[in-house]
Amino acid sequence: MTNNKVKLTLSAKEQELVCTTEWILTKQIIIEKIIALFSGLLVSMQKIATTQKSNLPEEVFATDPKIARGENYKGLPYIMLDYPRYFKNENTIAIRTLFWWGNFISLNLQLSGKIKNDTTPNLLAHFSMLQQNDYWICTNNHPWDHYFGEGNYLPIQEITKAQFTILLNKKSFVKIGKKISLQHHDTVTQFVEQTFEEMLLLIQNQLPNR
Repeated sequence: MTNNKVKLTLSAKEQELVCTTEWILTKQIIIEKIIALFSGLLVSMQKIATTQKSNLPEEVFATDPKIARGENYKGLPYIMLDYPRYFKNENTIAIRTLFWWGNFISLNLQLSGKIKNDTTPNLLAHFSMLQQNDYWICTNNHPWDHYFGEGNYLPIQEITKAQFTILLNKKSFVKIGKKISLQHHDTVTQFVEQTFEEMLLLIQNQLPNR
């Protein structure tokens, strides 16, 4: 039996969108452009990493880079590039570049295990650089959220070195991030390359098998 009470109810805006194809096709074009951008940025990152290979272990870059896309990070589309992505037992060195629709492009450096412990002195030595260059530190109890704001990320500019030290030592992982507004899309390449270089500087000489 048909339930005549079930019907589709749309607002005026929803009605306009559901009857229009242009916006969804434009979205697909933008997504493809971001994927192409990330593919080009990966080439740049690999060149940057190659110039610093004397200070970084080969193992860190042995796993192939990964570009992935999704439709629902907090309800919005995203694209992410992971390079490097070194996960061995409890040891992690990973840099994730993330495009989040309507929000930003960010880079996130994630460290855990012995690597994190060995890197902590280097992070402390670069505290002033992290403050001056608008970095944030994760305050969450897990590393898999990427939004910048209360409950997840705290601007390093707003804390002291003593507070920074406590945040580095209190969890089994550390995650440091930096973002750029999508309104500044014309400077994204420079932002990503510079931030990637800075993050590699933070993890130099950290050998996974030490």
